[in-house]
Amino acid sequence: MHIAMTYTRLRAEERLLLDAFESAGVRVTPIDLRQVVFDPASLGEWAQYDAVVDRSVSLTASLTVTRILEGLGVRCINRPEAIRVCSDKLDTTIALIRAGVPTPGVRVGISAESAIESVEQIGYPAVLKPTVGSWGRLVARVNDRDAAEAIIEHRETLGSVQQGVFYVQEHIDKPGRDIRVFVVGGEAIAAIVRTSGHWVTNTARGATAAGLEITPALHDLSERAVASVGADVAAVDLLECPNRGLLVNEINHSMEFRNSISTTGVDIPGLVAAHVVRIAEGVRTSQGALA
Repeated sequence: MHIAMTYTRLRAEERLLLDAFESAGVRVTPIDLRQVVFDPASLGEWAQYDAVVDRSVSLTASLTVTRILEGLGVRCINRPEAIRVCSDKLDTTIALIRAGVPTPGVRVGISAESAIESVEQIGYPAVLKPTVGSWGRLVARVNDRDAAEAIIEHRETLGSVQQGVFYVQEHIDKPGRDIRVFVVGGEAIAAIVRTSGHWVTNTARGATAAGLEITPALHDLSERAVASVGADVAAVDLLECPNRGLLVNEINHSMEFRNSISTTGVDIPGLVAAHVVRIAEGVRTSQGALA
């Protein structure tokens, strides 16, 4: 068996995954995508791999590479459609709603006028987010109409395609924390709680993490959420609403986990590697049946 792991920056997570494959006796080759030229009409050297694990920091790189490889018949983890849905908050919201997974209320506008009306319908405070983004960047809590008008004007003036879509989310009065559940192969394997004095409870913004027992409710919601987007491996962020209970906020297709291994006591990279091997074995079996 031969696995490829594509990357644009070799972080701790990628090194941990490489170690996990090697510990399992699986041949793995790291591939720096910045050095690769792709031919969409030819497998070339990609034919030697049973599966490809995409760990690109760049969303553009992830989508480009997995689309090309899956078009050539190479199984990618995650698949390009799952990456696309997870990376776009509106697509994620639509997938969750269709699957009946509880999620915060959302309104969407495509002009300054409809954006203001979206905020008014959601009510104050509301949360304005770019549809594509991570680590809590450009997320703003809007407390009144004056703030809404100022933020919307600024984003409209920025002029990018992303800033032209105004994604307005219900503000959840959470208890100073949120929950992240790691799901691998359809199973919730570990969970952490992230606590912060700031309303954005993201470790990239200074939140502290601690391990959390996975309750039946967390199992159910996180696994259903990941199934709704079709991801093999993902992290689900949930909010605790005082009135409606657990709500799925976002799903991360390229999860960071370096600080969650000791926190949870779970060998996250080992479980990811084992699931990739199962997928690759399935690919081999199906190819053998067709031969």
